[in-house]
Amino acid sequence: MAGSTVRPENGADARPREDHLAQRLLDSSARLSYDPATEVDWETPLDEDFHGASPEWSTLYGTPYWNELTEAQRKELTRQEAASVASTGIWFEMILQQMVLRDIYAKDPTDETVQWALTEIADECRHSLMFARGAKKLRAPAYRPHRVAVELGRAFKTVAFGEAAYAAILVAEEVLDVMQRDWMRDERVVPFVRTINNIHVVEESRHMKFARDETRRHLARAGRTRRTIHAFVIAVAAYVIVTSMVHPEVYANAGLDEERAVREAKTNEHHKAMMRSSCSGLMEFLSSCGLLTKPALVFYRRAHLI
Repeated sequence: MAGSTVRPENGADARPREDHLAQRLLDSSARLSYDPATEVDWETPLDEDFHGASPEWSTLYGTPYWNELTEAQRKELTRQEAASVASTGIWFEMILQQMVLRDIYAKDPTDETVQWALTEIADECRHSLMFARGAKKLRAPAYRPHRVAVELGRAFKTVAFGEAAYAAILVAEEVLDVMQRDWMRDERVVPFVRTINNIHVVEESRHMKFARDETRRHLARAGRTRRTIHAFVIAVAAYVIVTSMVHPEVYANAGLDEERAVREAKTNEHHKAMMRSSCSGLMEFLSSCGLLTKPALVFYRRAHLI
């Protein structure tokens, strides 16, 4: 449980407690999991009368440019933005899977924690396929992060370990969680996207519990230097993830002036406030773990997460 005190790994009851959480997550997964191939309506043609995401989450919502757009343009923009978020999700889920696999490599496969990790990886594979099909149905191209972000991700997945890996996983999942909870309840959003968001929210809630627990567990044996370094690494990862969510090309693909849209999106105080609000719980958790150091705060502020 995320708020509990975690004893060091060499404590007498560290493993039983960890196994207990993993078994609860396994039981929850057995009771409530989805197959996107059958749960999502892939057959019905895209209804252009719907948004792809809640309009209030658009990067242009509240700007002068947004006020000039027709309803059809606003809906197309949110569909392209939703597809971009999905594409970024696939990119990070691939990083996540590799980090988790590396963490459990050569560990006892009969252990409940290892079995949960494998279950999480299976979930992420299904989610990536679901996001890919969803983006295609939204008639969007494959939005990919900037080359620099891709290479930083490649390095991060190779070297990140312990709390750096699991806290970065938590950051990506928490940022998506709040916005997707809004989207899945919003009747203005196209139904198949609402279903996708509902599936992701339900299944990622288990992943977030595990990531929080693993972050605390690894930090229990981390010295000051390691904690300081990893706090910085996690913050940089958060910055790269968040700033990669909406690709600049979404504006041109929605028929807008890309240069103007990018300029107004960068100064959109409404969207910045939405991001800060969505991350309040995450920042509280990172603070409780001693991971909001001064150098880390620089990047969280640049990403408008705090």
